[in-house]
Amino acid sequence: MLSLALAALLAACAGAPPPVAGPVPAAVPVPQVPEQVSNADWEQDMRRFEAADALSPPPRGAVLFIGSSSIRFWETLAQDFPHLPVINRGFGGSELRDSTWYAGRIIVPYAPRQILLYAGDNDLNAGRTPAQLRDDFRAFVQRVRRDLPDTRIAYISTKPSPSRAGLLPAQREANALVQAEAKRLGVDYIDIFTPMLDATGQPDETLFIEDRLHMNAAGYAIWKRAIAPYVR
Repeated sequence: MLSLALAALLAACAGAPPPVAGPVPAAVPVPQVPEQVSNADWEQDMRRFEAADALSPPPRGAVLFIGSSSIRFWETLAQDFPHLPVINRGFGGSELRDSTWYAGRIIVPYAPRQILLYAGDNDLNAGRTPAQLRDDFRAFVQRVRRDLPDTRIAYISTKPSPSRAGLLPAQREANALVQAEAKRLGVDYIDIFTPMLDATGQPDETLFIEDRLHMNAAGYAIWKRAIAPYVR
């Protein structure tokens, strides 16, 4: 005991700093690919969002649009819904389970009053089945409601893109499964698939830019009309 006391006294005299109290910051968990996220590179998008939030914190209680590139490239989102505070957190190429995994960083902190999710056609294009997409949708709703039980959720159906016309049967099946699950869970389902078909039942080429995957202004005009009745 005497030796310990002397050692402590000598350390104090030598100016040794006292131990720092407080929790050690937790490391960002690394997700499993492809079970939890489709691509580990989404971490860069999360850091970009967090840096933007640090400079200009989004308002709490806003309407949050989240999902893949069709959300990310919606450059007129704020103008299309001028009566509402909106947040765009689309990250291009993402799949539905990516939004679920990163919900703690790009959904929960904003405490949005409503979430509009668009994801699914990248998933199907990557080989996930309609049933897996339905299950991923269910997992997303459960994750959001764990921390935000009162936040309204709306799912925007997959869109029919000319470059992915081969996916139309899978999209129809997936949309039907998600729509039924949305009804069971009390989630709004917004059909943008049907109004984006031409008279022959194929994707309307006039709604897309040159890559035949992403929409032009006419395509977003259809989205605006379809979504507006659900946004509160």
